[in-house]
Amino acid sequence: MTDAYELADAARTEPPLAVGELATLVGFLDYQRATFAWKCAGLSTEQLRARPLLPSPLSLLGLTRHLAEVERGWFRNVLNGEGHPGFWGGREAEFEADEADPDEAFTHWRAECEHARELVAAAPSLDVLGHYRAPDGEETEYSLRWILTHMIEEYARHNGHADLLREHLDGRTGE
Repeated sequence: MTDAYELADAARTEPPLAVGELATLVGFLDYQRATFAWKCAGLSTEQLRARPLLPSPLSLLGLTRHLAEVERGWFRNVLNGEGHPGFWGGREAEFEADEADPDEAFTHWRAECEHARELVAAAPSLDVLGHYRAPDGEETEYSLRWILTHMIEEYARHNGHADLLREHLDGRTGE
C-alpha cells in the first residue's frame, strides 16, 4: 500500500460536446468518476479515512466504498440481474471506513466501474431494461438511460461531498 494515493484514473477528460445520447451519458459518467478519483488522489490512508466534517460520518474512503456498492448494485444487479451481495454488508457498513483498506476499496471501485462500462458497451440500446425486486416483492423496471442518468446524479452529489471533505483535509478545492 502506498502512503499517498496517486490514482491513474484521476485524469479527467471533458465529456464530448456533439455526439449521440449514449456517448454523452457515458462521457459525463466517466467524467464524474474521474472527478471523484481526483478528489482522492495524493492523500494518505489516514486522510482517506478521516471524518473532518463531524458529526457527519462521511470520509473519502467511505464514499469510495459506497460508490463501489452503487456501481455494483445498479449495473451488475439491476441492469444485468447478477444478484451479487454487497462487499461490506450494507449501507451503514460501507461508510464505516475507520479501519478500511484503501487498496481494497479502490480495487473494488475500479473493477465495478470497468464491469459497468462493459455492460453498457454491450447493451443494444438505452432502452434495455433492468429489474429491481424490493424486499416486499414489488418489481420495478429501469431503463439503461435512467440508470446512467441516475449514476451521473449520484456521482455529482457525492463529488460535492468529496470537495468539502478534501478542502477540510488539506485546503485543496476543485473547479
